[in-house]
Amino acid sequence: MSGHSKWATIKHKKGAADKKRGKLFAKLIKQVEVAARQGGGDLDANPTLRTMYQKARDSSVPLDTIERAVKRGTGELEGVAYESVTYEGYAPHGVALYVETLTDNRNRTASEIRTILTKNGGSLAEPGSVAWQFERKGIVSFANPIDEESVMEATLEVGAEDLVKEGESWRLTCSPSDLPVLREALEKAQISFESADVT
Repeated sequence: MSGHSKWATIKHKKGAADKKRGKLFAKLIKQVEVAARQGGGDLDANPTLRTMYQKARDSSVPLDTIERAVKRGTGELEGVAYESVTYEGYAPHGVALYVETLTDNRNRTASEIRTILTKNGGSLAEPGSVAWQFERKGIVSFANPIDEESVMEATLEVGAEDLVKEGESWRLTCSPSDLPVLREALEKAQISFESADVT
């Protein structure tokens, strides 16, 4: 408890905000590291790394921290080796689950996911049993209002598949490999967007 002291209150609020920010930074750095390991450290040749790099920069991760993560991913620096692992399962009532993880220990992660699923009435499934029901897509989200014509004109030739209005916002879909090029086309056309991510 911070009591009546103004500075103690500030200390507690800042501590909570710093903890949240630290978790976000750690998650983004792991994603950069895995992208560099899978496709190399060249931003021009690795669109996944370019997307993760930009996502980390947008979240104010320091540049030297991102560069160290790329070097760890390419093997230039020593560090914990994270790998991307997917698990498939069923939730209660047969709902299909496709879980993507970043882990330094496959066995521990598999055990934790199995425990979570069984405690909640689900089960872990064999690889390939539910993956066919899911499709990876690049998603760019826009705030309302946007000029639909100018967005489609800027993105149609570089891989945009669909532009849909969802409530108060717009969503543009594309293939994951086209996302970095699509993002560059939007920035070149000076069209602002809220987020660009692969799901």
